[in-house]
Amino acid sequence: MIHSTRRVIGTAAIACAVGSVPLFASPVARSQPHAARAGTSSRRASLVDLAPCNNSPLSQPFVRWGDSASYELVPNGDFETPGWTLTGGAQRVPGSEPYAVTGTLGAYSLSLPAGATAQSPLTCVDAAYPSVRFFIMGSGIVLVSLDDAGLVVPASAAIASGAWQPTPVLLTESPVLATLGGGTALVSVSFTAAAGDPQVDDVFIDPWSRGG
Repeated sequence: MIHSTRRVIGTAAIACAVGSVPLFASPVARSQPHAARAGTSSRRASLVDLAPCNNSPLSQPFVRWGDSASYELVPNGDFETPGWTLTGGAQRVPGSEPYAVTGTLGAYSLSLPAGATAQSPLTCVDAAYPSVRFFIMGSGIVLVSLDDAGLVVPASAAIASGAWQPTPVLLTESPVLATLGGGTALVSVSFTAAAGDPQVDDVFIDPWSRGG
């Protein structure tokens, strides 16, 4: 079941950005189970295609923290292999979150000293991709955004406060990009370290239409 309280997107901000009040103005409708949403699918289909735009494997990495939603790993989001664009001192470093939520205990994570940035490989999002969640440790603040061919949509911020812990669910407002792109968009997840020297690991995105 989808955790509706944490999956409702800031509809007023989205409506102002894309002028799509009829699509995003009803948080109650968005929070209903899949069967309830099916009754409005034909009306929404003319505006945004809510079908998933890729077939990446799903898992439930945050169950032990009370979040049973299904997520997919962002490309190279476990940092076990290179793939992200790193600037300003960002680098892969030894050490991984200790919970092995990808199914295997990793050996690497991402270090983000203040001012550093990291950008993931492209992944497909649609109006069904509202949130990002990952693990963070150390100290400092990481700003999260989506980048669609230079159009940057701020998402939220995560605060590191010691040992490895999952972030809260960070809303991305990807429906802005999805609507402007006709339903889907190829985007990168971007991190910027605003302060401190945090590390991040195992970056997941929540495919809302396929959530468990």
